[in-house]
Amino acid sequence: MGLLRLERGAKVVMFAGKGGVGKTTLSATTALHFAKKGYKTLILTSDPAPSLSDIFECDVGDRITEVTDNLYALELSTEEVLRRWKEKFGGEVYEVLSSLVPVQEEIIDYIGSAPGIDEEFMLDYIAELAREEEYDRIVWDTAPAGHTLRLLKMPIIFIEHLDEAAKVYLRLYSAMLKIRETLGLRKPRREIFDIISGWRKLSEELLEFLRLPQVEVIPVGIPQGLSVSQLRRFMQELKNFKIEVNKIVMNNVVKNHECEFHRRVAEMQQRYLKELREAYPEVELVEVPLLSHEIKGLESIRGMEDLLFG
Repeated sequence: MGLLRLERGAKVVMFAGKGGVGKTTLSATTALHFAKKGYKTLILTSDPAPSLSDIFECDVGDRITEVTDNLYALELSTEEVLRRWKEKFGGEVYEVLSSLVPVQEEIIDYIGSAPGIDEEFMLDYIAELAREEEYDRIVWDTAPAGHTLRLLKMPIIFIEHLDEAAKVYLRLYSAMLKIRETLGLRKPRREIFDIISGWRKLSEELLEFLRLPQVEVIPVGIPQGLSVSQLRRFMQELKNFKIEVNKIVMNNVVKNHECEFHRRVAEMQQRYLKELREAYPEVELVEVPLLSHEIKGLESIRGMEDLLFG
């Protein structure tokens, strides 16, 4: 039997954690596992420093690329995320702004480059992929933990901003009508309240998407002090968002310690593993052993798949 058992019915698997803990390896291995079982699988990354091309040893970029039978990969660059965001939301943003003040369409580029926009779009994009059902399984190799936490907070922050925007708009509504007439601005096809209402609904839907049983969030770490501390903070954030976690994966666990160095490392690691077991008794702790070789290329990933899934 393998080490990792995914939740029955999980359609989107999201590996999250700090940089350098093995999220990409786990993501690639899980995606290959799904593909081997006959599921049409997409693995994608929102990491600013994408590494799917490296681990699969093939060119993966802004367009969905076939890696092997049933397995497809996608690395979304910041530029491509902005382009797709403009395509989906840019028109509405410009419609609202141009009805209030005289602005050029270039304002959309400025707003689209604001911090957090790319993360919010990634969440919307993955939810849309899941709804479209073109892929049977989606594996998400997330950005390092800080980016992921901001992404999880985006829907709530967005809702709060929309509430404030609506209040301000209500207070200024009559004055803005006069300004419109004075400046000769065109009346928008929809009032801003309608657009805000639509955005709020979208934001709430994204948060609910993360809570679906078909979405499995798996925190990843290594049994060292800094990683465990960051993982525990991430677990608290997930709890605050009411996002259920069924398992934690700990990478690079020393299993064979024939020399004094590895014996001491193993003792240290076991202290941290015990800490996690006591902190989260209801969560399965998956221990992936430290390997003597790197995981790179399909043959190597297949060996890892056999270890993880049996």
